[in-house]
Amino acid sequence: MKISEELKRRGLIAQMTDEEGISDLIDQGKATFYIGFDCTADSLTAGHFMALTLMKRLQMAGNRPIALIGGGTTMIGDPSGRTDMRKMLTRADIDHNAECFKRQMSKFIDFSEGKALMVNNADWLLDLNYVELLREVGACFSVNNMLRAECYKQRMEKGLSFLEFNYMIMQSYDFYHLFQHYNCNMQFGGDDQWSNMLGGTELIRRKLGKDAQAMTITLLTDSQGNKMGKTAGNAVWLDPEKTSPYEFYQYWRNVGDADVLKCIRMLTFLPLEQIEEMDSWQGSELNKAKEILAFELTKMVHSEEEAAKAQEAAKALFSTGGDLSNMPTTQLAEEDFADNGIDVLSLLMRCGLAASKGEGRRLVQQGGVMVNEQKVSDAAARFTKEQAKEGLMMKKGKKVFHRAVL
Repeated sequence: MKISEELKRRGLIAQMTDEEGISDLIDQGKATFYIGFDCTADSLTAGHFMALTLMKRLQMAGNRPIALIGGGTTMIGDPSGRTDMRKMLTRADIDHNAECFKRQMSKFIDFSEGKALMVNNADWLLDLNYVELLREVGACFSVNNMLRAECYKQRMEKGLSFLEFNYMIMQSYDFYHLFQHYNCNMQFGGDDQWSNMLGGTELIRRKLGKDAQAMTITLLTDSQGNKMGKTAGNAVWLDPEKTSPYEFYQYWRNVGDADVLKCIRMLTFLPLEQIEEMDSWQGSELNKAKEILAFELTKMVHSEEEAAKAQEAAKALFSTGGDLSNMPTTQLAEEDFADNGIDVLSLLMRCGLAASKGEGRRLVQQGGVMVNEQKVSDAAARFTKEQAKEGLMMKKGKKVFHRAVL
């Protein structure tokens, strides 16, 4: 199957500037394409999954990815989908985050022997002379068109800073630079980036001529991709120090019934024929689909061994005598117990499930805490040493499991 057809059948493509031209390039393995990653944190998230797996699919088809680290654009901040301005980071913070991204991306993309590139737009954006930039590209952008762009709409309601207003120009300049210096002829990004990305395509054509072969594709992010980027992305990290393999597995094991097959289709590398056989699955079969999804994605990020451990720990929750050793566990000490007991609020804090007793009390009052399959409704509830020696199985909300043992 041609890669262009596979991307469509997996439901990944939202829109593109030249369907025939793009299909021809990627099917022949002649595309050099880029996806940008602003380094606003020290870890990639579940929200980056779609972009990372797309880069891997296209590379497997012979195309050359460029992972663009946004060391320069992060200093401005993308206003897309935001109602407030992003936190301003220092150059040192941004450089540290960029290094973290590089290590994590290498699990998905083969950077050996020039098969893929990793570049940082700080290398060209930070050296630009402001007046020279205005003269070179300023005339190519219509302020009227920019103000109509989807990426600015939410910010216009509360106030769009001039700093953020320049983001579209910076992102457009990236494509222009990569086209000239790296023969990059294609860009991919989220559907909410369409206006920014069209700016780059138009800039290339206006500066270099209408025959310049620069193309734009956006990924489908208004369904599950959007949920991952805006909901899960802030909590489910690809760094095992931030989200353990077990917690990562559990997140995907608990996706909604309506989303599990979309996620399998978009994010895993299982054959489409196998996935299409699952389309008729219902009821308990969807739980099997969720286990498949969780295992495949955990294997991709953390290794097959860690995925197997996480799966075993998850199954142990619902069976007697299962192996719980791979579940996140806090070892309690004798000094944690006063008068032979530990109260639930101290227990939540000790296990990292609440930052303060006030937060723990709210969790209990809202019915969000269970211990040994029993809902805790009293913030003064206590547990004995004997119970702790047997193990206290804690559940926070619907998806967070933790074990405490004396």
